[in-house]
Amino acid sequence: MGQRIIVDPVTRIEGHLKIEVEIENGVVKDAWSSGTMARGFEALLIGKDPRDASYVTSRFCGVCFSVHTMASAACLDDAFGAQVPDGGRILRNLLMASEYLYDHIIHFYHLTALDYLDIMAVASYSGNDAGLNAVKDKIVSLVKRGDTSPLTPRYEPDAFSVADPEIVTMAVSHYLEALKVQVTAKNMGAVLGGGRVPHYQGIVVGGVTQIPSPEEVGRFKSMLAEVTAFIKNVYMKDVLLLGGPGGPLFPLAQLGVGGGHLNYLSYGAFPEDGSGKDMFFKPGVVRNLDLGNVENFDPAKVTESVKYAWYKEKEPVHPYDGEQIFDRDKADAYSFVKAPRYDGMAFEVGPLARMIIEKNPTLLSLVQAGAKPGAVARHAARMIETVALADQMQVWLGQLIEAQGKPGFRIHDTDNWEVPDTAEGAGFYEAPRGALGHWIKIRDKKIANYQAVVPSTWNASPRDEKGVRGQYEESLIGAPVPDPENPINIVRVIRSFDPCLACAVHIIDPKTNQIRKFRIG
Repeated sequence: MGQRIIVDPVTRIEGHLKIEVEIENGVVKDAWSSGTMARGFEALLIGKDPRDASYVTSRFCGVCFSVHTMASAACLDDAFGAQVPDGGRILRNLLMASEYLYDHIIHFYHLTALDYLDIMAVASYSGNDAGLNAVKDKIVSLVKRGDTSPLTPRYEPDAFSVADPEIVTMAVSHYLEALKVQVTAKNMGAVLGGGRVPHYQGIVVGGVTQIPSPEEVGRFKSMLAEVTAFIKNVYMKDVLLLGGPGGPLFPLAQLGVGGGHLNYLSYGAFPEDGSGKDMFFKPGVVRNLDLGNVENFDPAKVTESVKYAWYKEKEPVHPYDGEQIFDRDKADAYSFVKAPRYDGMAFEVGPLARMIIEKNPTLLSLVQAGAKPGAVARHAARMIETVALADQMQVWLGQLIEAQGKPGFRIHDTDNWEVPDTAEGAGFYEAPRGALGHWIKIRDKKIANYQAVVPSTWNASPRDEKGVRGQYEESLIGAPVPDPENPINIVRVIRSFDPCLACAVHIIDPKTNQIRKFRIG
């Protein structure tokens, strides 16, 4: 048996996640992903008015609140038979796209970039750029005062860390700039979402409830232009500089660190018409990176296994029949996360999955250049879709302005608001982190069962009844960990998924069993 390392909890993510790995000859040979926090929101919904579901499920998370509202509303649309008019569809698209912009910017600059930078290299910057010199002076001043949080403390830089003083200083300056830009992106949602963030109140079954004024549309357009300029002039260039061919992180990409199962799933998102069939992000399934065979997504093939999860033993079932009966004493269980499977197989969801299913030429050019789809490719895919979505938002904004000027403009299906006596519905959406599904059963006008399978359930799942690892677990296999005291590649891989599950790291020494505590930024 090799050496065991436990990272518990993983920091700079949302929620509580424990990762345990076994290392042999300097690489990960086995891995276990454990969600250590129970989620019981579904149980709270039983017996409630179905129209409450969007407001309750929004509270799953204060980070990705809007996509739960959206998936729940889509679930109710299906159960109620509601037809969302074009005005409601366009406004929903703009609200959801706004979340993508701020979520992806935060993820790259504030949650993961520090994993790849030797921050102390800033002190060696010797260029003439006034802005970068100001950043250098600020960091040096903080070092002298002994306070460089949140940039440090962190894992020690390794062979894959960027140490060029100019690149690192530029990246830190962009980190600071991105703090302001993501606020603007988040406020875009408030402009069209009823004046509040988080937890929109205006996305409901059948559409939305607020028609924006011309002043609000104008403000949204101005804010979108500001965020788009940052995305194209800063974010896009930083990702390509660091991870593209010739970039300092390209060797890490070539090793394929963080690849995993190479199976990819997308539900599709951002409907382009009322049929729900034409999506800006296409639904689809790719197995074993076979781009010549993109399958149609079949919702009937989704199941959840609880073999190694702290729930009452049960054969894999479709989410319509899922339940939340905890069993903390269950033998061999190690996670509160269930194990979703599609057609009995483990899949990755998220930006990389979406861009592979789209056969995005920019991403494929990086893959063909030797960058296997792993941790670095996830950052590239996230940037690529952010650029595409920012451009498409201009199109939707133009459609909204044109539609508002026509008679009969509607944003809500008022004919299908009443709760049916008996119904079932499913709502599928693509959160920034990946495929999100909500399922509801209605009996006697009340919620009889409600289940949500979130993106990090797909990616962070434990093993299933066949012993097949989840995507986090599989993606860690082969990751280099030459120094067990500095397992930076473990968190690089995990954070590349943008987990929505945590804060302080404990590493247990396998020889002494002494818990070593590190405060990691």
